[in-house]
Amino acid sequence: MKKVIIFGVGNFSSLAWYVLSHDSAYEMVAFTVDAAYIDKRSHHGLPVIAFENLIETYPPEDFALIIPLGPRRVNALRAERYLKAKAMGYSFVSYVSSRALIWPDLQVGENCMIYEGVIIQPFARIGDNCILRSGCNISHHADVADHVFIANGALIAGKTKIGERCYLGLGAIVRDNVTVADRCILGAGAVVVADTEADGLYVGVPAKRRALPAE
Repeated sequence: MKKVIIFGVGNFSSLAWYVLSHDSAYEMVAFTVDAAYIDKRSHHGLPVIAFENLIETYPPEDFALIIPLGPRRVNALRAERYLKAKAMGYSFVSYVSSRALIWPDLQVGENCMIYEGVIIQPFARIGDNCILRSGCNISHHADVADHVFIANGALIAGKTKIGERCYLGLGAIVRDNVTVADRCILGAGAVVVADTEADGLYVGVPAKRRALPAE
């Protein structure tokens, strides 16, 4: 049984702990956060360890990581911690809910979370470090790049391309054959019917570009 450390102690990390504990063959052994954000020694009965000191107690040859952080800074925080942990030598697990509707040859990268009710059709591909929340639908031949967050109920039609670090909000829809460029945010309920430009916020029906809010 692979022993796994979860990055974070927020809501998404608690959710990851719960589903992995009840619906996977992995053993959860600890949580880790940046040292500056440690405000308790345990979480859900497991120790909380400073990320900077993680190798000392949980060496990468014996433990794997999962980093289920949300879309903060257009997924930059999750991407940064994932790449840093990878440079430290850690491997990653991915979680695909037993209640998701998938096909046996689905291509899923590492450090992914695919929740219950997700539908992924044949020939779709999910990159590394992605989170697909409950009830989203990924149609045939869709390509989801690395570090993407797809919220509940979002719909990606066939032969679409979702660029790196994109965030698709609740119920967002991307029409078939459309490319969503890197680091785009699609607002809740947005309907994207044409290719987007990088670093844009798209809202409305049909979706129109707005400037991204300042970080």
